Formats: sequence, C-alpha cells, structure tokens
Amino acid sequence: MSKGKRYDGEPKLNLKKVFAVIIAFAVIIMFIIGINKLFTGESNTEEKTVSQAYFPVYTNGKWGVIDSKGNTVITPEYDEYIIIPDSSKPVFICTYDVNYDDGTYKTKALNEKNEQIYSEYEQVEALENFDESNNLWYTKNILKVMKDGKYGLLNTSNGALIVNCEYDSIESLKAVENSFVTQKDNKYGLVDNIGTVIIENKYEDIKPLSNQYEDGFIVKNAEGKYGLVGYGKQEILEPVYDSIKQTNGDDNYYIVKEGNDIEVVDNNKEKFLVGKYDDIISVNNGNAIIEENNKFGVVKVDGTEVIKPSYNSISYATGNNYIVENNKKFGVINTNNEQLIDTKYDNIIYRESAGFYEATNSDYTSDLIDNNMDIKLSGVIVSEVNEEDGYVKVRQNDEYKYYNFKFEEKTVNEILSGNTIFLSKNEEGKYGFIDRNGNVVVNYIYDDATEQNDYGYASVKLDGKWGAVDSRGSVAVEPTYTLDNNTIIEFIGKWHLGEDLNLYYFTDNN
Repeated sequence: MSKGKRYDGEPKLNLKKVFAVIIAFAVIIMFIIGINKLFTGESNTEEKTVSQAYFPVYTNGKWGVIDSKGNTVITPEYDEYIIIPDSSKPVFICTYDVNYDDGTYKTKALNEKNEQIYSEYEQVEALENFDESNNLWYTKNILKVMKDGKYGLLNTSNGALIVNCEYDSIESLKAVENSFVTQKDNKYGLVDNIGTVIIENKYEDIKPLSNQYEDGFIVKNAEGKYGLVGYGKQEILEPVYDSIKQTNGDDNYYIVKEGNDIEVVDNNKEKFLVGKYDDIISVNNGNAIIEENNKFGVVKVDGTEVIKPSYNSISYATGNNYIVENNKKFGVINTNNEQLIDTKYDNIIYRESAGFYEATNSDYTSDLIDNNMDIKLSGVIVSEVNEEDGYVKVRQNDEYKYYNFKFEEKTVNEILSGNTIFLSKNEEGKYGFIDRNGNVVVNYIYDDATEQNDYGYASVKLDGKWGAVDSRGSVAVEPTYTLDNNTIIEFIGKWHLGEDLNLYYFTDNN
C-alpha cells in the first residue's frame, strides 16, 4: 500500500501572496472599525482617572448623595440637605423629623452602603464654620456627638471619641481651623482637633486673635477684661484690657485698649503709641497702620512717621509695601515713601501665596505685577488662581492662557496634566476638544465650553443650553439645561452644579 507522497510537480504556497491577502483583510477590517467609530462617536481617548468622592444631590424636592462618577449612593429621599464634611470619605450626616415650631430635629450618620454608623450617640452633627467672607465650610475628620444630653468630639478616621461627652455645647471657632469652643456651666473653654484642652472652661467669651490658631486666642474674664492665651496654653497677655483687637498683623505686637487709650503692647508688656492716634489698625514688621482725623498712614511703633496719614485707606501688602487709596483709586507705596505702583487702579489685591499684585482697571481687566513691580501681564481677565497647583489662568483677546507663578506661559497639557481632553477653539469661534496629541475628539460645534473637571466631565453649550461630554469626548448629557443663574457650570454625569455655591450640591433641575 502506498503511503502517498508529495509529487515534485505539486504547487507550493506563495508566502508573498499569502501576506498580501492578510494585509488586505486587515486594512478592510480597520476601515470598517474606523467608519463605525466615526458614526458611533467613539474615540481612542483614554478614560480619566477619578478619585472617589461624594456630593449632596437634589432632585424632585429631596436630598441624596452621588459619587464622583455620578452614581447614586444614597437615594434622594430626605427633606433636609445632607452634609458631607469630607467629600473623600463616605460619612453622610442626615437630618430628619424636623420640628420647625420648637427647633428640634434628629440626625444620623450613614456610610456608602446606606448603613447607619455611630448609632450609639443620640445626635451626630458636622461642625460648620465660616471664613472671613462668611463662606460656609465644614471641619474634616471631626464630628460633634451627643450622649446623655452632653456633647463630645469624635474622630471619623478611627471612630474614636477624642473629647468626652461632658459639655453643654461645642462649636467651631469662627474662621479658624482645629479649634473648638466648649461650654460648661456657662463658662467657655477651648479644645483642639486631637482633644487637647487649650483653655479651661473659665471665661465669659473666647475669640481668635487672627484666622491662624497659632497666633492665640482673646479671652474675656468675669470682670469684662480681656487677655490673650497662646496655642501652647501660655498666658501672653493677662486679662486687664478693655479690648484686644483681632488682627492678622505681627505676632509680637498686639493692639489693645486701656480706658480711652488705643495702644500697642509687645510680649514683654512694653507699651507703644499710647493714646497718640484715633485708631491703630494693624502692626506688621514693627510698623503700625494708624488713623488720624479720618486719614490713614503708617508709623513705626516708636512713633516715627513713615507714611503720612493722608490716605482714605491703607492695607498691608508684603514686606514694607502698602496698598493705598485716595479718591477711589489704588496704588502701592513703601515705608520709604516710594511710589511703587501708581495710584490709578480701581482696586489692588496682593496674592501672597502666588507672590503678585492683581491691579484691576476701570474696564475690569487686570495688570499682574510681580514683587519687582514689573507688569508681567497687562489687560487680562483673571479666570482662576490655583494656589494648590501653582498657576493662574487668564483670558486675553478672547483666548485663555496659563502661566505659573513665575509668569512662564504653560500649555494646557502641562497645567492640566491629568486631563484626557482639552478645550479648543477654531477660527470660526466654535469650541471642541482635542486629545493630548492634538487630535480632534469632539468636533467644533459648540458655542461655549469649559475645560474637563476633576471628575472627567466638560460642560458644553449649544443654542443657549448646557450639557456635558465625558472623559472620552462622548456626549454624557445632551445640551438641554438653561443655567443662566449659575456662576459656575459643572457636571458629574447627568447632574449639574446647583446655583447656591455655599452649599455645593448637584441637581438635575433645569
């Protein structure tokens, strides 16, 4: 039996032809996939990495919680706003059974599984606070809890009680972090965020000296006299004064009042400028802003005049520099009476953390001036000063630009390095988005748009309505929202930021 064999005349495989056929099929497949993506709107843009976070949400008259991907965490079923003290942690304070006649209510804390936590306490509340502009914020990691009718403090990081439930009340010290006023038997004291007693409960009132707890606290005794206690519990000034001024000035000098005299005292209780001026506003680097006959100037604490009291207002800027105002126009001078910035602007602020002056013109544009008094940017509209990431975003000639605090221009890719799509505008004034390589991923069809936010969504406007695209450039929300009353336009999934920025919540209301 023949086993069979391959004859020499049998045709062999032509490898070149085989490879050509394979390549042809691959091209056809890639073409089909490309056409499909073109019609479906899909792109190869990577998805943005988003940190887990939580936000209050309002819909149909009820409050709930969503996460940073727009997923519902707590179903909106509560009548009252849900407080989330730390957006990165799943601790949600819910208020219910509110009696508006007698002011009573109940609270509970929930986690991301809608489970009640800290149920051993009768009340669980966030510690609200307000900054110097009266903007609301909440203390992170610390909750006020009540047991047997008394209040204490709980650390949410480990669930430990850091202040026992023994006080009649506990409240945040206004505009100051890590400091809480306690009340016991009608006397006030102070504790910090790790439960250390800074001031015993023996005073009639406690106020901060400045917005930094390290600067100390003004206390009032039973006789109505004021003193100063340091954060290290030491008595800086004994309570013998009729008032002590709250100020963000020099740590070594304090403005006090004895009888009818305004004066400055130092840590050694030495007195300066006793009764010499109508008022003393602040002391910085040994120089005091003073008021005399409704005009303001600057003197050294030894009484030497350095800026004649001839201005309608003066505020401290940095070093020996002061922002001065006359006839509603602002400039900058120093203690050598050198005019550093002409008194011609409608307003000037010094951005200390960024290290530059923002001087506003009458047309609402600004000049940005560095510490050498060089104008680095002129006629711009400041859109954002991001102190955390160290950049300023400005609009100039209808174009947005980014600069670091050295005023070196940066590309949007450098500044927003975590983004996956970037706002772009064409010659016709329409907005779209490109990827980090400059490829168009969202066509130029929108009348307005915003950069991608921290949660991967960019807002887009078409025919007067707002919607959103996701981190790949796909439409997440069709432009259907009229948001004329919103100061900031921002989306997370189908939810947009509410009008009241003080609450910071998301909603699907139009």
